[in-house]
Amino acid sequence: MTQAKQKKQERALVIVESPAKSKTIKKILGNNYQIEASYGHIRNLPDNVLGFDAAKGFEPTYVIIPEKKKVVSKLNELAPKFDKIYLASDPDREGEAIAWHVRQVLKVDDNKVFRIEFNEITPKAVKHAIENYRQIDMDKVKAQQTRQILDKLVGYKLSPVLWKQLGNYHLSAGRVQSVALRMICEREEEIENFVPQEYWSIHANLEKEGKIFEAELTKYKGKKVEIKTGDEAEKIKSELLSPEVKYIVEKVTDRQSQRKPTAPFITSTLQREASSKLGFGVSKTMQVAQKLYEGIELGEGAVGLITYMRTDSTRISDDARDAAKEFILKNYGEKYYPEKPNIYQKGKQNVQDAHEAIRPSYPERTPESIKQYLTNDQYRLYKLIWNKFLSSQMAPANIANRTVEISAGDYTLKTGTSKVLFDGFLKLYNDTSYEEDSKAVKIPDLNKDDMLECKEILPKQHFTQPPPRYNEASLVKALEEYGIGRPSTYATIITVIQTRKYVEKVDKALKPTILGRTVSKQLCSQFADIMDYKFTAGMEEKLDKIAEQKLVWNKVLSDFYDPFMKEVNTVMKTAQKIQIESDVVCPNCGRKMLVRTSRFGSQFLGCSGYPECKTILSLGEGGEVKQPGEEVKVEEKCEKCGGEMVLKTGPYGKYIECVECKNRKKYIVSTGVKCPKCGQGEIIEKKSKYGKVFYGCNKYPECDFALWDAPTGDKCPKCGELLVKKTGKNGDKIICSNRKCDYKLEVVPNTDTEQA
Repeated sequence: MTQAKQKKQERALVIVESPAKSKTIKKILGNNYQIEASYGHIRNLPDNVLGFDAAKGFEPTYVIIPEKKKVVSKLNELAPKFDKIYLASDPDREGEAIAWHVRQVLKVDDNKVFRIEFNEITPKAVKHAIENYRQIDMDKVKAQQTRQILDKLVGYKLSPVLWKQLGNYHLSAGRVQSVALRMICEREEEIENFVPQEYWSIHANLEKEGKIFEAELTKYKGKKVEIKTGDEAEKIKSELLSPEVKYIVEKVTDRQSQRKPTAPFITSTLQREASSKLGFGVSKTMQVAQKLYEGIELGEGAVGLITYMRTDSTRISDDARDAAKEFILKNYGEKYYPEKPNIYQKGKQNVQDAHEAIRPSYPERTPESIKQYLTNDQYRLYKLIWNKFLSSQMAPANIANRTVEISAGDYTLKTGTSKVLFDGFLKLYNDTSYEEDSKAVKIPDLNKDDMLECKEILPKQHFTQPPPRYNEASLVKALEEYGIGRPSTYATIITVIQTRKYVEKVDKALKPTILGRTVSKQLCSQFADIMDYKFTAGMEEKLDKIAEQKLVWNKVLSDFYDPFMKEVNTVMKTAQKIQIESDVVCPNCGRKMLVRTSRFGSQFLGCSGYPECKTILSLGEGGEVKQPGEEVKVEEKCEKCGGEMVLKTGPYGKYIECVECKNRKKYIVSTGVKCPKCGQGEIIEKKSKYGKVFYGCNKYPECDFALWDAPTGDKCPKCGELLVKKTGKNGDKIICSNRKCDYKLEVVPNTDTEQA
């Protein structure tokens, strides 16, 4: 690695991803360095075409993102004024690609542009990076490009299949998002198909010297007891209450065990723990962690508080280990530090081990010492990370376990208790629900051959439970276990499948909508490889091998492209419009209700007898049917009294009304499409003075953009203007909003058009 000796008179430009880092890095490097931001990616594959040619080795064509043209101009204006330019984007595959893209647009000599990376924004890490600059790692860049091309290809080719079959132009498919959706849908099927099995347990309240405690029946004549019916339970109860039955302590087993601390956080485990312990969504966790990494004002300037939050590695640096040891010895004493430092190695071998685990940059900065400078969310997440890291370096906890077996004729009952003898790492962090067993207070000192008195026998009925729905934390765990996606992508995946209305949250759990289940079913039946867990995980491994120079990037793409395109073309030729039949019967005519899609992508039920029968039913949260006239709650609160608002339909359209003070407000129907003219507003449904529906920017009169037809949110592949859904006598079609453009996607038969 080339060693750089910085001369005092040299001036350098450091280009980072986020401007939030600038103050922190500027404070470290001083006045000879100017810090500028690329604001993430500055170039991308073009929106309206694939952006690569399979016949020419898949070489991508990149364009500057329109919003980043000013950024590129500024960087090129500054670059010639400096002796050196350091590309300091994030230390991962995506960051390497961003550095390469920045280098491609900079109009300066190669000999003054260098790549640097640091895992934490501390003086030592940043200065070490400056002294050990390197060239851009093109293998990492090719791996990122391959991932980008794969994602673009799958989304670009599969989404039109869904449009054609389901007549909903808000749908999308994705290489990883669709597999995550499959997992959620399959879990829902497991729950629906689950048949509960009845079983019983029997508990006895026993007494010794005035102290009553509980024991559970476990064996009959030395074999495990399984009680399936209430009659069996009652029979056993009567036998246990027989005067001939004596309750005698048969065996007392005392043993000590150690509980060892677990590794410091990686991205996925942080997301899971923040979800279960703090109630944070995956996206929120990453947003808050980003702020902690980039730097917080602590009254002495901006300070980066944690290491980089996108990592698969449980490794920590020697400096971090030594700092943790010093803090533990000073604040907790020698008994809290293990005989040998704890070393953790993650099972998977494809981790980016140049990274460290997520840890505090300065262990001496305790959560309490900086609490006044942090928001509540920042404090809670920092405390979680700080406690987890310090505990991972501490001594094990010692637990005393006592198990007691009690004979009652031919039956054996068991009870037990646990007690913490030495808390060790538990002093700072408990990664399970373990607590000192409350039974330790209730269970008397029992010895072999003690005679006990039975006070009560309590049979308890139970039923086996289906697997729970995934929540964000458990979905992240499942994705990681299958090797699907990467921790840095989980937040985006979970957000996309909810935004597309494939999944919705019900009591914090992820439940597939009827639309989501239909999309998943169609994709699984037609594109088995793309939706296969092992296939998707295998593709992630191939991306890692490209970065490690073990595979050639365009060979990986070629091997995927040919069979994939053959499959897509076959499906597109034979695909027919499908109707999604629900289990609901029309309340007016008795025919089946079909799942329909509104022009904005929302789902409702319409009678299969349309147009003879025009009955429609709304679908509420979780996909349940809402009967006609039923009020639908909305998230908005009343501006006057703060009461709940409900959506109603009147003779002049929809409106929302407060259930308390009856304050009414016009219901604005948004398409969810950003205005292409001003870039600030959203396109909403409006009515002209003659009552005709049209679509315009909600920033009117500042912006006068308007359309007569509903925008789909997609751009025309020919001219780049918005595509709209045009409804005619012969069916619906997707056309370009630019009248000079003749682009037309397809005709959708009106036999399944929306009824609302």
